[in-house]
Amino acid sequence: MNVEELMQRAISLADPYKYKTKPNPVVGCLILKNDLIISEGVHEEFGSDHAEVNAIKNAKLKMGSIFDSSKDLTLICTLEPCNHEGKTGACTEAIIKSGIKKVIVGCMDPNPLVSGKGIERLIKNGIDVDVGFCEEAIQEQNKFFFYKHQNKKPFITLKIASSKDGKSHNQDGSRTWITCEESRQDVQLVRALHDAIMTGGNTVLNDNPLMNARVGFPVNQPKKILLTSKEGLNNNFFKDAEVMTIRERNIHVIIEDLKHLDINSILVEAGPKLANSFLLSGLVDELIIYESPDNLGPNGVSWFEEDKAVENLGFKLESSYKIESDVKKIYKKC
Repeated sequence: MNVEELMQRAISLADPYKYKTKPNPVVGCLILKNDLIISEGVHEEFGSDHAEVNAIKNAKLKMGSIFDSSKDLTLICTLEPCNHEGKTGACTEAIIKSGIKKVIVGCMDPNPLVSGKGIERLIKNGIDVDVGFCEEAIQEQNKFFFYKHQNKKPFITLKIASSKDGKSHNQDGSRTWITCEESRQDVQLVRALHDAIMTGGNTVLNDNPLMNARVGFPVNQPKKILLTSKEGLNNNFFKDAEVMTIRERNIHVIIEDLKHLDINSILVEAGPKLANSFLLSGLVDELIIYESPDNLGPNGVSWFEEDKAVENLGFKLESSYKIESDVKKIYKKC
């Protein structure tokens, strides 16, 4: 296999762990001897050993004492090895101590405080480093991580469920499921990808939602953020999670404060008032609409005013596909 094919393998190895490593990036790593893969490693969950460390450990288990005397090993990793100590030690230190003399890096770390420093340290310690393979695929795999560091704010997704005639709920407050069960299951996957879920006090009070990621695999549950002026709320939203309650009314100020936290992505799930506040703020990066084939009629509450159609708010339809009876539409900010 050539370098691009090997890097694609490392990307594929890492992908299943994207729900557990967040808000850290997901990373895959290979170790080669004489162009043959002898070891693989991934970053499996937040706070655990990184991919490079796991690959080195696996290589030592396979090769035993031969590993320490082997001088023809190449390490391939999707993202630049870290050069700082946090919950785990620096990956650069592990690579230097291993005696590996060739490192191939898919993409540099986007964090300007980190970017290039890991590569620089490896080179200073006599390691041959090549950089820049399958970068677009690696950036897409870690799109929230890259976006946060490149744009200095979390990636914000707004998700709504709409009737065919663009309504959110009944005016009389009576509850009704807008979308089908399969769409509601798809929402769980969207939640599982995000670092935080944000909603408003009216939604918590009226709908009593759990708003966690109910999926059949391990996941770092998203943090919960509640925007409200209401006091004394103690609903399902507060179960099994630490909730950050924010009283501030200015959305720009809220996001400015949140950008300093370990949150790369926020999923906003709220009613029309808060949803439109976010859309009009210009802070939303992606809009997901689950659209039912049924109408709510004149007694329904509209998601958007006629002159505030999605396209008029600076969004372009990127994809649209069926989920059973519903249609899932994904709009990206132009």
